[in-house]
Amino acid sequence: MSAAYIVAATRTAGGRKGGKLAGWHPADLAGKVLDGLVERVDADPALVEDVIMGCVTQAGEQAINVARGAVLSSKFPESVPATSVDRQCGSSQQALQFAAQAVMSGTQDIVIAAGVESMTRAPMGSSVVPLLKAGFGQPMSPAQQARYPGIQFSQFAGAEMMAKKYGLTKDQLDQFGYESHQKAIAATQGGAFKDEILPIAVKDPEGVETLHAADEGIRFDVSLDGIRGVKLLQEGGRITAATSSQICDGASGVLVVSEKGLKTLGVEPLARIHHLSVIGGDPVIMLETPIPATKRALEKAGISIDDIDLFEVNEAFASVPVAWLQQTGADPARLNINGGAIALGHPLGASGTKLMTTLIHALRARGKTWGLQTMSEGGGLANVTIVEAL
Repeated sequence: MSAAYIVAATRTAGGRKGGKLAGWHPADLAGKVLDGLVERVDADPALVEDVIMGCVTQAGEQAINVARGAVLSSKFPESVPATSVDRQCGSSQQALQFAAQAVMSGTQDIVIAAGVESMTRAPMGSSVVPLLKAGFGQPMSPAQQARYPGIQFSQFAGAEMMAKKYGLTKDQLDQFGYESHQKAIAATQGGAFKDEILPIAVKDPEGVETLHAADEGIRFDVSLDGIRGVKLLQEGGRITAATSSQICDGASGVLVVSEKGLKTLGVEPLARIHHLSVIGGDPVIMLETPIPATKRALEKAGISIDDIDLFEVNEAFASVPVAWLQQTGADPARLNINGGAIALGHPLGASGTKLMTTLIHALRARGKTWGLQTMSEGGGLANVTIVEAL
């Protein structure tokens, strides 16, 4: 089987809800990432054989195949096809895995995996709530309701269930949230994100144009006492807004090629994709599947948790990575070393290739080799991707 290589990886800096990226149509924002990827390797965009793009809320401005909209908003020719993928929070990680599978199978040689989410312009629930209010029903079918009687699938409930199941205290979760900001601050001030972020032109309320090149959600004045004082999301719970991922606008992408693609483009690879997998778990607790997914991926890859140099585990809620650390025995010093979604934001469909972009750049900056990425996903799903930095 052919190998799959990543030769370019970039992302926008995250934007807060209603913040600096709010003025960008998501297709235009994603189109900028597509342009940025081929510009990084000085490639003819006509050589791209497909664009696979993650997006969760495929409604409004993100409807009607936003991936194709991104191509038509970019400098790419009309001949470049595109499709949109929804595996919830893992959508663009799945896009990467689909792209890798296409390359590894030998059916394509140059594919872009990307993701986009404007949570300002296509808010969570906007693909469901309007139709529900209009009387068109809900995604949970009668058969599902019979199988899970009296259950309302909820990631917020799942986060609390995980905290209780694994004995995680509010103090532990608050500490993790604080450290996410501290790591993100150090990474930003130290220039760790400089090579991965694609600056985006934005205008302030006075119409002055600047470049958005720093994640907007980082709280540079964060304090542990401040985080501890944030109101609980539910009475008697352990999760707060300060230990949850931030609503975020953003786009990201990676360029995946075969060995033939390397020769065609005349470039050196950043990383090789070593393993990719996805499994399902309990859709009620929902968020714990990265734990068994990681264990199975390591077994299939024939390596141990200690062989992995850096991990990216999405911080949907602090209980997810904290429980993951507890159950896998991974070294906490190798996890989300530049901060995570609690500080940087979680632009849903864009987070998969966003995390991979950060992981690859962090590995190469430190002269490290092995990286593992996973994240919890709605419906009790989890993808795992293991890469080898080159």
